[in-house]
Amino acid sequence: MKMYVDGEWVDRSEKIEVRNPFDGTVVDTVPRSEARDVQAALAAAARGAEIMAAMPGYERYSILHKAAELMEERVEEFGRTITLEEGKAIAEGRGEAARAAETITLSAEEAKRLCGETLPLDGSSAGEGKFGFTLRVPCGVVVAITPFNFPLNLVCHKVGPALAAGNAVIVKPATDTPLSALKLTEVLLEAGTPPEAIQCITGSGGTIGDALCSDGRVRKISFTGSRDVGEHICHVAGLKKVTMELGSNAPLIVMPDADLEKVAAATAATGFANAGQVCISAQRVLVNRAVYGNFIGALKEKVEAIRPGNPLDESVDMGPMIREGDAVRVNEWIREAQDGGARIVTGGAREGTMHAPTIVADVDPGMRISCDELFGPAVALTRFEAINEAIAMANNTNYGLSAALFTEKLDWAMQFVRKVHSGNLMINWGPQWRADLMPYGGLKESGMGKEGPRYAVEEMTELKLVVFH
Repeated sequence: MKMYVDGEWVDRSEKIEVRNPFDGTVVDTVPRSEARDVQAALAAAARGAEIMAAMPGYERYSILHKAAELMEERVEEFGRTITLEEGKAIAEGRGEAARAAETITLSAEEAKRLCGETLPLDGSSAGEGKFGFTLRVPCGVVVAITPFNFPLNLVCHKVGPALAAGNAVIVKPATDTPLSALKLTEVLLEAGTPPEAIQCITGSGGTIGDALCSDGRVRKISFTGSRDVGEHICHVAGLKKVTMELGSNAPLIVMPDADLEKVAAATAATGFANAGQVCISAQRVLVNRAVYGNFIGALKEKVEAIRPGNPLDESVDMGPMIREGDAVRVNEWIREAQDGGARIVTGGAREGTMHAPTIVADVDPGMRISCDELFGPAVALTRFEAINEAIAMANNTNYGLSAALFTEKLDWAMQFVRKVHSGNLMINWGPQWRADLMPYGGLKESGMGKEGPRYAVEEMTELKLVVFH
């Protein structure tokens, strides 16, 4: 595929191969962008920002609504593209494609809801006779840098709100998975998006990321990815608005009154979806000592029922990891934990990019498989005695994106809600759960700002104050 820059589909002599993570075959190629492409995209987006800011909200709504309809018609095409370039099971690929259409629909609705508020200035000693109100205006040019693990829906979570709010947007998709974003660009243009309002530029972040993020024409950056890259972008960006959706090592706490079958099912579902390559994937499973042994038995049965293999096979539950190097790293962390006294309950094998679904028990919280972000198909089990100990263990991390608790006791649930330092808190389900309309974001080094179309629109607009004297 070609990239889309300054109103044209552009090719370059140097290509990036997009490979199927399962078998290494080349799915397609995309151009490796050059410095001139970045400058052309920025110049076009600056013009596009003026066009979008002048466009009535209803027209922005209509464009996005049409785009969502086109996406719904092409769910199978989008789902297959996601699976081919990212490696998630085809059912998950279709699910992401359907969610992405919903995200654009939600964004379309927000285009009609941009508003401010009147201010009771006479409540101030200096405000008598004054009339004040606020209004929201677009930021201008938004740069959206997206990860590989949800190559369509996470792009929609940035592009949809950006356009709904009246901005122009430059998308820099993950180098491993650019095809879904390029197909989305096709749909947006077909739906009537002004050519200058959307740019989709392909290339490595190390080559073009700094040029995009440091440019003075950019007012807003929305990034999803690793903590280290997010920190680098913040340094490069300077005085810009930023939304950072970064990493996690999400804890799941199992209290002694929990239904262990439900916990095991939720742990398998939220720890191994997309081969564990989800920011809010269940990673640290903290289990009360009284039910520890029984829980391991219940979870082992669920995990061993997960069918890995070719993600295009309808019978397969889990596909490969995105790169062999990532599968090697996951396996190294598992072996490192084993050498430190932990034990492998099931799994532990690796072949190429395929890593077996794995349970590691008796994990010390200081082991990398627990204290760092694993981002792979394994869960680390650790015992605890009382809820205060479990909460302290859950909080003993630089991250704070999502956390979960299983209990039927309201008091324990409220202690968890009040004391655990996390942006998303799940009761009686695993940490990996997201409705696309909800405010989604983390605390601590898991990032800043919120996604979800309503909340992202606020992040992608500026508030102006007007006072009549």
